[in-house]
Amino acid sequence: MQIKQMPEDDRPREKLMERGPASLSDAEILALFFGTGRAGVSAIELGRELIDHFGNLRQLSRASLPELLQIPGIGPAKAAQLAATFELGHRLSQEPFNEQSVTAPEDVFALLGVEMQRLSQESVRVILLNHRKRLIQTEEVFRGTGNESFANPSELLRRAIAHSAHAMIVVHNHPSGDPSPSSADHEVTRRIKAASQAVGIEFTDHLIIGGSSRGSGSPYFSFREAGLL
Repeated sequence: MQIKQMPEDDRPREKLMERGPASLSDAEILALFFGTGRAGVSAIELGRELIDHFGNLRQLSRASLPELLQIPGIGPAKAAQLAATFELGHRLSQEPFNEQSVTAPEDVFALLGVEMQRLSQESVRVILLNHRKRLIQTEEVFRGTGNESFANPSELLRRAIAHSAHAMIVVHNHPSGDPSPSSADHEVTRRIKAASQAVGIEFTDHLIIGGSSRGSGSPYFSFREAGLL
């Protein structure tokens, strides 16, 4: 039987077996993930509805559980599975850094950039490194709206001290998509630098993650790269 002669819900699985996973569209991957659609709607059609509703996979990965549950055919089980799958992808992307040094802005963006571009709220992360600049831990220390204040430097340092970190990199996102630092970003960077020097922890960099569609511009801003640290 040719793929096109098969029932629509069976086609992605057979297509994957015959041609490999890269041959599947986003909607077909979602169809395989869901297994079933809803009454009168196939799994592929449900996948297409999700892509159409959120715009693309990146925006879908940013959706909260309540937002997913608003889509007919997406119940608590499917919503939880989606959230867990995106989190699994994020953790998988971090694994290589346990054996590698994190020294350049490109390393930081590879570690956290894609995930933080998905966020609709501001998030502040601290990357904790040992004396060889290898990853100990990444932790979120603040999440809120763009109108709320940045995480307190003392909280960042508390995490670093708790993990016996030699150095730390601070990362936060601009949900607006523009990674250009604000006056508040400059001020908090100065405060973090002073506090880090006082306790003997190396403040390696502060990265701001912007959007993914900024033409030829960089998707991030590095204070160290800009000569501001």
